[in-house]
This record gives sequence, C-alpha cells and structure tokens, in this order.
Amino acid sequence: MSDSDAEAAADLLERAREIQSQAHVPYSEYPVGAALETADGEIFVGCNLENANYSNSLHAEEVAVAEAVKQGYYDFARIAVSSGRRDGVTPCGMCRQTLAEFCDDDLVVICDDGDDAEPATYTLGELLPNTISEETLADS
Repeated sequence: MSDSDAEAAADLLERAREIQSQAHVPYSEYPVGAALETADGEIFVGCNLENANYSNSLHAEEVAVAEAVKQGYYDFARIAVSSGRRDGVTPCGMCRQTLAEFCDDDLVVICDDGDDAEPATYTLGELLPNTISEETLADS
C-alpha cells in the first residue's frame, strides 16, 4: 500500500471510529461504525442501530450504503469498519451480500485491529466469493 493509500485508509478508518458514538446499542453494547468511500472521494458513514427484535436491527455497513445510494452514488472504492473493541471485525454475511449488490469484488474492506496495529485489508471478493447476484438469479 502506498503512503497516500495508507493515509487515506487511516482517515477512512477514523471516520468509522467517530460515527460509533451515534450507534444505538442498548442490547449488545457493541458499537460499530462504517465509512464508505465512493470512487470520486465522497464519504458516507453509518453506525449500527439495534432493535429489541434483533432481526430488525440495522448494521453500520448497510446504513452507510443506504446513505450513499439514496444520494445517487453507485460506484465505490473502499469501506472501513470499526467496532468499539477494535477487534478486527469484518462485515457480517448479510452486510457482505448488501455490499455485493452495490459494489464490485475489488471493493477494499479495511478492518480496525486497534490503534497500534496495521488494519486488516481484504477485498469484498475475498470475503464473499461466489456471491448471489443478478446473474446467479437469471441462471436459476
């Protein structure tokens, strides 16, 4: 990763950390923040919003994608994800599928391993190979 890429990734990760303060997590007490960068440099953030009926909870990555899409953005470069524990959390399966709906396999996924650690970096294709897609549905 070049110095400028590393700096941009660090900035994106910081945005994911900052938005955690707005998370609504009375049940898990596990705040998560996500910062999604478009191909032209716009950044959209999201945090998790829990509901007593867990299945109705919104995940940080989904909220960030929704913010971007509702404003007309569909071309994404990378996303940073951070939890309050800085434990290297990756997007869950549901969020990976949501990202796959709007992002290419080469979307860079940056995961927060803590202040003193290099963040783990993946591509969406690595995290979710053989995704369900429009093409998959057309073949069935």
